[in-house]
Amino acid sequence: MRKKTSKAIIFSISFSFFLQCLGIFFSMEMAMAQNKSSTVPINVGVVLDMDAWFGKMGLTCISMALSDFYNSDHGSDYKTRLVLYTRDSKRDVVGAAAAALDLLKNVEVEAIIGPISSMQADFIINLGEKSQVPIISFSATSPSLSSFRNSYFVRATQNDSSQVNPISSIIQSFGWRQVVPIYIDNQFGEGIIPFLADALEKINARIPYRSVISEFATVDQIKAELLKLMNMQTRVFIVHMPNSLGSTLFTVAKELDMMSEGFVWIITDAMANQLNSMDSLVIESMQGVIGVKTYVPRNKKVEDFTTRWKLKFRKENPTILNAELDVYGLWAYDSATALAMAVEKSKISGASFRKSNISGNATDLEAFGVSKDGPKLLKAILNTTFKGLSGDFQIVNGQLQSPAYQIINVIGNGAKEIGFWTRENGIVKKLNSRNGRYSISKENFGSITWPGDTTSVPKGWVIPTNGKKLKIGVPVKNGFTEFVKVTRDVDTNTTKVTGYCIDVFDAVMEALPYYVPYEYVPFAAPDGKSAGDYDKLVYQVFLGNFDVVVGDTTIVSNRSQFVDFTLPYTESGVTMMVPIKDDNSDNAWVFLKPLTWELWLTSFCSFVFIGFVIWLLEHRVNEDFRGPPWHQVGMIFWFSFSTMVFAQKERIVSNLARFVLIIWFLVVLILTSSYTASLTSMLTVEKLQPTVTDVKELLKNKETVGYQPGSFVFGLLRKMNFDEHRLKAYNTPEECVDLLSKGSANGGIAAVFDEIPYVKLFLANYCSKFTTIGPTYKTDGFGFAFPIGSPLVPDVSRAVLNVTEGEKMVQIERAWFGESTCSDSSTSFSSNSLGLDSFWGLFVIAVVAAVLALFIFLTKFLHEHWHIIRRSNLSFHESIAILARKFDRKDYSCHTFKKSGIRDALGHSAHDMDCAQSSHGNLSMLPSPRTTGPPSPSNSSHTEQSFHFPGEERASPLHEENVAARAQENVTVLVVDINAGH
Repeated sequence: MRKKTSKAIIFSISFSFFLQCLGIFFSMEMAMAQNKSSTVPINVGVVLDMDAWFGKMGLTCISMALSDFYNSDHGSDYKTRLVLYTRDSKRDVVGAAAAALDLLKNVEVEAIIGPISSMQADFIINLGEKSQVPIISFSATSPSLSSFRNSYFVRATQNDSSQVNPISSIIQSFGWRQVVPIYIDNQFGEGIIPFLADALEKINARIPYRSVISEFATVDQIKAELLKLMNMQTRVFIVHMPNSLGSTLFTVAKELDMMSEGFVWIITDAMANQLNSMDSLVIESMQGVIGVKTYVPRNKKVEDFTTRWKLKFRKENPTILNAELDVYGLWAYDSATALAMAVEKSKISGASFRKSNISGNATDLEAFGVSKDGPKLLKAILNTTFKGLSGDFQIVNGQLQSPAYQIINVIGNGAKEIGFWTRENGIVKKLNSRNGRYSISKENFGSITWPGDTTSVPKGWVIPTNGKKLKIGVPVKNGFTEFVKVTRDVDTNTTKVTGYCIDVFDAVMEALPYYVPYEYVPFAAPDGKSAGDYDKLVYQVFLGNFDVVVGDTTIVSNRSQFVDFTLPYTESGVTMMVPIKDDNSDNAWVFLKPLTWELWLTSFCSFVFIGFVIWLLEHRVNEDFRGPPWHQVGMIFWFSFSTMVFAQKERIVSNLARFVLIIWFLVVLILTSSYTASLTSMLTVEKLQPTVTDVKELLKNKETVGYQPGSFVFGLLRKMNFDEHRLKAYNTPEECVDLLSKGSANGGIAAVFDEIPYVKLFLANYCSKFTTIGPTYKTDGFGFAFPIGSPLVPDVSRAVLNVTEGEKMVQIERAWFGESTCSDSSTSFSSNSLGLDSFWGLFVIAVVAAVLALFIFLTKFLHEHWHIIRRSNLSFHESIAILARKFDRKDYSCHTFKKSGIRDALGHSAHDMDCAQSSHGNLSMLPSPRTTGPPSPSNSSHTEQSFHFPGEERASPLHEENVAARAQENVTVLVVDINAGH
């Protein structure tokens, strides 16, 4: 009984629990059903090529994006749900337009994802603009599709124009100067070309040819186009076309051996983004190709999605093998996600279109209405940003922001990464490197394997051996045929071109590391004469009539606007050539010409100054420098100028004077030697002088000057203000000699202006009659003219340097110009007179020595007579007068007067003492015989008083000083002599 009761209780509890669970289940089902019934369906169209692999990949990604989004924690709460209406565009523009029209008219979709190609999108975006329905494309990349013209077009992929900068950076990095784009003949292919051309122009690279291939081209047509490219110089090709056509192109290129060494192939992201989906045979034919592709960061989220996508795609498309997801699939995924987010954000309800007022006969293009929710949805899409599978999803100016580009190298079974390109840093090895500056250095690339399985960087161009020869234009001229000479053989109807310029060009082309076929073509009219001047000849290269111009063609700025010149191979400059004459008309005064007038004047003043200094130093101690005033003035001039020939007979006793003369003799020796050498040169060397020394002289006298016809020198003379009627052309050296011999006054010319190579050739034969004079007007010499951007220019310029620096150039010059026996006459007409500039240092030394000696003498003299200067009872003028008389007297303290002047001193002392005794009877003025010094002040004072006679006026202080000095002088000499006797 108890067991039954327990069983009943357990059963009752179990049944109750079951009923509760069942109630919860039904409640959840009812809640879910109610939630589903509360979501708002939003119709969205999808227009893709459903029978193509690309369209199938896109549709799978779109459906997976919506499934993932609405099943996520964030998307499950959304009130809106996108309902996809798919339409097949059938790989056709019309089919895509019909599909879009059906979706807009019959379904009234709020947005359309697709179509695949840019050509299909071009028409559909116009329908979207008219119906205000956003058209979101994840694969229409042509720059011709613009959101500025069609505001309802949203490009959820990269614009093709964004990859031209990475491509141009690669070309600039390796220094290629010419590039040939190969692109499909439709809107997709043509859209990138203007942007590519602009980018290449910025780096000074040219597009010599554009290879356009039809999207329906056969293998034979592609082969014919590639054969045309093989006959061109350029070997750098940029391929911009879809995979289907690109695969055929590279397969044919492989067959034609255009994937061998020396070729450069660069593919755009149209092919680089889909390399994983290409056939292995196509990949094998693309070995060494470089490409740029959108960089997609690899993370776990992308890898998980790739794995799920492969499983789903293979299940839905079992016939497609080896399918690989690419960036376009990621963009399709992000586009659907962004649209789902924008629909929820805009809070649209899927309202019916607003119908237009149309008649019953309206076409389908006019029958659909306008979306009421379109403007709000477009605004929401443009403002939607999130982290998608392809990276940051952000629409700017109607298109997806450009990320970094990955640079790849096709090698083996796929592609390897060799670098990156970013807008901020240019080419970098690693994406996260922060070098802080923009760089395009090829050192930033990883190892690259080029076509032909080589690691050597191709130079980007070749001279095709099976191509045409280069047409070398040469000038036809009558004179100076040593440079270029065109000879026509009438019998054989052949033309022979010879000359210095021709031999130089032949030597340069032989120095190139490769063979270049060429032929010379004279620039001549049908009658055999010249077809124009040198400017017209050079312009033929710009017009494409000549490949190169070789000759005596000068490099000038106006010509460089149309051609590229190589480095010059001759001397540069334009100079003036004039006749010379024998200048023997003024030989009577030739002795004055060795020195300039400044040096003559300086020498004269120096002679006088040194003579005066010597007189000052010797006057008090040397009898030869004493005497009457005029005798002393004459002595100053005589002594100074006699030193010029070292003929002075006067003995110098002062050490200061001897010091000055030592320095002065050195100056005189150098000056006289230089004068003698210069005069000898003037008298023995033939004196030839130019008839004209300056261009200004020609202009001032309105002389006629000559030039070569067809040369740029004519324009140079006009710029120098020569009147056109005073310019006379000459064709040959003989004609030039005749005109110069006549002179400007007799119908000839006074001077010739020509380039240095012509003048040197002319003077080699006529150096005894003519010479160059005046400044050299700078030019760049002769050069070879090539088309602008020609890849030959750098190599030819290097070969020019090799030839001009070697023995070959000397041999060519000797062969055409011979051995010149004339010296450079342009330097022989400079002034032979010696100027002050060469000797001013000597004069400075002599003057400094003289001034120093004079300073020492004056210092000593003033020190000895300082008591006179300090006397307070004398005025300044009286002190100077007394010092002057002191200076004029002999310095008996000097050794030169100790013997020769003793008798005179004794006689003068006795006479003075006699006079003193007779007048005063006072002998106290004489010092004691034993006294050796001067009289004491008391005696001196007494003596001064003794000269004042009674009844006479008292003598002036100056007179008293005179008498006292005279007496003291005599007494001092007497005492000295007496002491010497003791």
